[in-house]
Amino acid sequence: MTLRKGERATISIQEHMAIDVCPGPIKPIKQISDYFPRFPRGLPAAASRPAAPPSRPPLSPAEPPRDEDEDVDRLFGAYGASGPAEQPAPRPAEEEAADAEGYESDDCTTLGTLDFSLLYDQENNALHCTINKAKGLRPMDHNGLADPYVKLHLLPGASKANKLRTKTLRNTLNPTWNETLTYYGITDEDMIRKTLRISVCDEDKFRHNEFIGETRIPLKKLKPNQTKTFSICLEKQLPIDKTEDKSLEERGRILISLKYSSQKQGLLVGIIRCAHLAAMDANGYSDPYVKTYLKPDEDKKSKHKTAVKKKTLNPEFNEEFCYEIKHGDLAKKTLEVTVWDYDIGKSNDFIGGVVLGINAKGERLKHWFDCLKNKDKKIERWHTLTNELPGAILSD
Repeated sequence: MTLRKGERATISIQEHMAIDVCPGPIKPIKQISDYFPRFPRGLPAAASRPAAPPSRPPLSPAEPPRDEDEDVDRLFGAYGASGPAEQPAPRPAEEEAADAEGYESDDCTTLGTLDFSLLYDQENNALHCTINKAKGLRPMDHNGLADPYVKLHLLPGASKANKLRTKTLRNTLNPTWNETLTYYGITDEDMIRKTLRISVCDEDKFRHNEFIGETRIPLKKLKPNQTKTFSICLEKQLPIDKTEDKSLEERGRILISLKYSSQKQGLLVGIIRCAHLAAMDANGYSDPYVKTYLKPDEDKKSKHKTAVKKKTLNPEFNEEFCYEIKHGDLAKKTLEVTVWDYDIGKSNDFIGGVVLGINAKGERLKHWFDCLKNKDKKIERWHTLTNELPGAILSD
């Protein structure tokens, strides 16, 4: 078509559309979807602030100027299924600290949450664990419910020796126990190096009980004589470290009271209880009893023995023995306390022992010294049992 000078060409709408979509030197019109791409996960912080335009470094002389559309493509094209506005803002420090005790995870929706509180009674060397309730537990039975109970373990340590558990509640995913379980013989050293493992399980009458979820609390998080409350999402079962230092293994603890009675002119030795004893029988328990000797014992009359407590690793005795002796002679004596496992038809097994006297060390020496110094005052102390007892007769 020939045009006169000064005359504008007229193009039909059909010709206009053909030019827009046909290949050639004319740049095609961008589709609207080019400006709204799909973003993969992991949008960086630069794209999470839409209000602040991205800063561009100055162009070097060798770098050609970029088209504005290229900048948009470079910013959005490599990221996201969700736009920048959908990215969560950075969490404050307070929220992160709270998550250390009660955090949100995918396990919350599948395993459930557990509410409980812990209290370390420093004066009485006791750890009180109050199990309140659980919510949204995972269904374990064919009826879509569960028969949940909670069990506690102190790590590191033999599981049978320090296992405590609540009662079982039937046919519920939201159980309320309000039950307090107590560990006795807990020392300040335990509070530094031990961890409390709390597991929720489903009880089955005709097969093995099933694990639902667990959580672990380092005891160093607790302050003495202050109750700390937790609401925590249960996690899947975590492996127990098998490389723990074997020197940390113990034979158990024993709570002993000493008192020199001016009225009776003698030493009163109280065997109150034991905790976390080593298991000596095939069933994972022991049948413990305690023997005491005041040595040197020339007349062989200083032996006292408690009753036997059947099938337990945490026996309570509450028995007291009296040794008639002058107060001035106690400094020359040594008190030997041994714990045994009673067996029928064969020799009894030695579990552990402790020696109190002027030749002892640490808490054992301090306990003996405090008894001599404070007449007519009962002094109770927890002591760790050792598997070797110099000078003791290791047979019954």
